[in-house]
Amino acid sequence: MILDSINKANDIKNIDPKDYEELAREIRKFLVQKVSKTGGHLASNLGAVELTMALHLCLDFPKDKIVWDVGHQSYVHKILTGRKEKFDTLRQYGGLSGFPKRRECECDAFNTGHSSTSIAAAIGLAVADENAGNDSTIVAVIGDGALTGGLAVEALNNAAKLKRNLIIILNDNEMSISQNVGGMSTYLSKVRAGESYIELKSGVQRVLEKIPFIGKRLIKNLRKTKNSIKQLVVPGMLFENIGIKYLGPVDGHNVTDMIKLINEAKHIEQAVMIHVRTVKGKGYEPAMKNPEVFHGVGPFDIKTGIPKKIPDGSDYSDIFGNAIVNEAKKNEKIVAITAAMSGGTGLERFRKELPERFFDVGIAEEYAATFAAGLAVGGMKPFVAVYSSFLQRAYDQIAHDVCIQNLPVTFCIDRAGLVGNDGETHQGIFDISYLSTLPNMNIFAPKNGKELEAAITFASHFNAPLAIRYPKGKAPSILTEFDAPIVLGKSEVLYKEREIAILAVGSMVEKAVEIRNALKEKGKLVTLVNARFVKPIDEELLDQLAEDHDTVITIEENVINGSYGSAVLRYLNGQKKQLKVINLALPNSYVEQGSREEQFKECGMDVPSILKRLEEEGL
Repeated sequence: MILDSINKANDIKNIDPKDYEELAREIRKFLVQKVSKTGGHLASNLGAVELTMALHLCLDFPKDKIVWDVGHQSYVHKILTGRKEKFDTLRQYGGLSGFPKRRECECDAFNTGHSSTSIAAAIGLAVADENAGNDSTIVAVIGDGALTGGLAVEALNNAAKLKRNLIIILNDNEMSISQNVGGMSTYLSKVRAGESYIELKSGVQRVLEKIPFIGKRLIKNLRKTKNSIKQLVVPGMLFENIGIKYLGPVDGHNVTDMIKLINEAKHIEQAVMIHVRTVKGKGYEPAMKNPEVFHGVGPFDIKTGIPKKIPDGSDYSDIFGNAIVNEAKKNEKIVAITAAMSGGTGLERFRKELPERFFDVGIAEEYAATFAAGLAVGGMKPFVAVYSSFLQRAYDQIAHDVCIQNLPVTFCIDRAGLVGNDGETHQGIFDISYLSTLPNMNIFAPKNGKELEAAITFASHFNAPLAIRYPKGKAPSILTEFDAPIVLGKSEVLYKEREIAILAVGSMVEKAVEIRNALKEKGKLVTLVNARFVKPIDEELLDQLAEDHDTVITIEENVINGSYGSAVLRYLNGQKKQLKVINLALPNSYVEQGSREEQFKECGMDVPSILKRLEEEGL
């Protein structure tokens, strides 16, 4: 196999050009085989094979640098920089990351996991490189979906100021995770329609060169007016108009053509964008037919593309999606907003059944929050469905546009807590901390799927900012017999005893049941409380617990700093309650990839670790 000869960075340069096509086939076969076992981001990597090959054939690593955006399409880069032998550990605990990691390899120039960051980071690298007196080639690879993000637009504005080379590869596969939307997508569609420009320019030049005596003079005059011709042939020319040289579109699966264009771009002393058209999922039929499904996929059967493990029972995203449709059919003011994640957040049914009240804003969480605020001022009832780690980008808009005005916007926060194999960039372990700081914000965490449904009903009638946080995966079926009405700021007492009180937040109620049972086997009397509201906390209940309990234990799937437990401790201290308070939460650190079970154990938040901690505390 040709791939066997690539064992370190720059080895690809020893490959005979006639073997490029075969190498691409081998890489795709390798990717499908490995990802079918480990899971991962498949479709985007299959689409970027030739593009990555061309970059590695033109660049010198690690001197030259690529910043990948979002980063999940860097698998081929990892293969070509000597990491293919580690692919059996992809996204596994202690194994190869599914995203670029500087500590993993010196050829990974910048850690990425969230969208739209590459151009800004690449500009920083380019300026630093110039200040150091170096002449490295710096490349940002950004997808057409990521280009909808505000940070990408801000970076393009600043890239135009550069007086040195910077290459921006626009990897255009007409998709982010869901189908692209909005003005940038429409603009790129027009550019694709005008891709005959390069062929026209080359054809005209060839014809003129054949004209005796005057041909060269005509070419010279033509070059003086090339921008005017380009304006006519390629609609808009947005990038050139703001000061970025534009090349393309080019076939992203033709290595030879891309090499020519990249080498041309390396000699341009300004920011230059190469528009590359690729097919997401190329080379693997199931991924080409369903690129959204194969964006991020678990282990699957290669022949059929069918997942090896079919989840049993409904997950939180599905429960939320069905609940909001049911409420929206009763209340015409309810609208749903997503940032390019309609499938991941469970809004596909809403999109199909209530399209006039469904809004996919693209990869633009900041816009989603302020757009929702505007809708709320206008009398609508907006629900913003978003992953916890992505909501971080909208913090200012939540604070400034939603909470100051005390608007009835509901943030439905999916993947709250530990998310598993995507690792540190995707962990939803900070939302309680950063949202709790905001006046007027209320935070609810359901213990199971039935309570999530009830929370959506509560939210549809609630007239203030509200965040409902729930974890990734299957909703537990435990404790469904407990369904007290939801009242703002009130917790739900599941079992009332004395001595020890466990206050569990959302997903941790299931573990708290096991912990309570273990303590009772030791002869302890244990009250178990479903906290429900992280903010406002149930101060009345805390006062009651202080009367006949000597220990309060809080347990939550959020970092300890700014946690629900810290709010409970602060209140009890303020009331001078003589209680022992034990806060159980995640450490204030980033959590690496692995299964959720492995991550809980690593963080000391699995049941055995918690029981050991409580034993050390004398319980």
